[in-house]
Amino acid sequence: MSDRLPDGFVVELGREVRAYDGGRTLVGGAPPRLIHLTGRAATILSGRRIRVADPWSERLAARLLALGMADPVARELPPVELSEVTVVVPVRDRPAELDRLLAGLGGRVAVIVVDDRSDDAAAVAEVAGRHGAELVALPRNVGPAGARNAGLARVRTPYVAFVDSDVVVDPDAVATLLRHFHHPGVAAVAPRVLGLDASAGRRQNWISRYEAVRSSLDLGPVPGTVRPRSPVGWVPSACLVARVAALGDGYADGMRVAEDVDLVWRLAAAAWQVRYEPAVAVRHDHRTGFRSWLGRKAFYGTGAHTLARRHGVAVAPAALAPWSVAAVGALLAQRRWSAPAAAVVLAGVSVRLTRTVSRSDSPRRLAAVLTGLGLAGALGQTSALLLRHWWPLSLAGCLVSRRVRRAVLVAALADGIVEYRKTRPRLDPVRFVVARRLDDLAYGAGVWAGAVRGRSARSLLPDVRGASGRSVSGPASGRSG
Repeated sequence: MSDRLPDGFVVELGREVRAYDGGRTLVGGAPPRLIHLTGRAATILSGRRIRVADPWSERLAARLLALGMADPVARELPPVELSEVTVVVPVRDRPAELDRLLAGLGGRVAVIVVDDRSDDAAAVAEVAGRHGAELVALPRNVGPAGARNAGLARVRTPYVAFVDSDVVVDPDAVATLLRHFHHPGVAAVAPRVLGLDASAGRRQNWISRYEAVRSSLDLGPVPGTVRPRSPVGWVPSACLVARVAALGDGYADGMRVAEDVDLVWRLAAAAWQVRYEPAVAVRHDHRTGFRSWLGRKAFYGTGAHTLARRHGVAVAPAALAPWSVAAVGALLAQRRWSAPAAAVVLAGVSVRLTRTVSRSDSPRRLAAVLTGLGLAGALGQTSALLLRHWWPLSLAGCLVSRRVRRAVLVAALADGIVEYRKTRPRLDPVRFVVARRLDDLAYGAGVWAGAVRGRSARSLLPDVRGASGRSVSGPASGRSG
């Protein structure tokens, strides 16, 4: 396969990428950065799109994709035959869910079902046989990572789609995701994961209505490059289509949580691209029972320690530039000098950025905008630390400090209101905010439990040294997982 993008390949600037100076200056990407386009490069952009037609447009499109500043327009790319992909389904019991998944695939794609030592193996075998799927029965339970690897070893097609048994996916969705592989540097693509709706016979309660808009598996409506410090920092393996040649040995055997994060981060470290494509959606049977829902959130949090051990600061709950730490710290102090001190810091950053963006038509204005975006990102990450990752410390502080209580209350209400307006759930604001805070408490408890068991605080420490003053908005959302 050629290393270059094929003619006709279409990319579009990301929704979060901001254009200045008549389109010659772009701000955004993953992690955020600023680039100046040459006059010729600026003319290649048609609106916010590039269609590859020659070496110049190919080079610019590839560069913007690599920087996370542009995304492929999958539906304008040529189709890929479903015969090129094999679906691997790891399963332990749940024959009814497996039957639903295979019925949805309709026999249009090859399927390998890996039975991870089910209690009722006969029921799983009957469903797989009835739908014409190949069955691999494991002699012992190895967990989802090992089960997927067992299926991967049997795949003979160029692409593999890992789909969990409690997911409902249409073959056309898989076909659309396959189009991304016209980019030779793409290793994997994931769709948006939404919950089953009431029409699927799923019981609806306030937890399910919250999960419908804020599930841990739903990474939102904005496409992007998946890598650490990106707005989309990971993708779940509930549904993941991948290039077999890029996977090597596949998932890390023995990992029973965060194995999907580990895989995509290893692919990113090896210079592969992983894409998130929310234009394609699959449905997942979310947990809606109160105890099981909280337990799952905490379980996800326990994976942070393992990721910190394997990937270091990539798992840091926040990545902050020193200047943003100073500005936010001044504001959190809530003293008379707080606002003036923060203003002095921001003014200094803006002056420094003015020199950095001197090629802009309006360097002072652009520097002020970038400084404001940086502060907003830092405040968002600080809110996540107070409410999610560091909530035991916040709780202790609330018991002894009125200023801490005020900061936590403001953060909790502001975060809840912003998320409620952004997601517009079929749920009243009070129960939505309560669910969001419980979500944070459970996940944070899992992070702390993993850190205590592993006797390491690495998963709780923000990355300050690695952040740069040129970062325009917080490179980590603080809420992945």
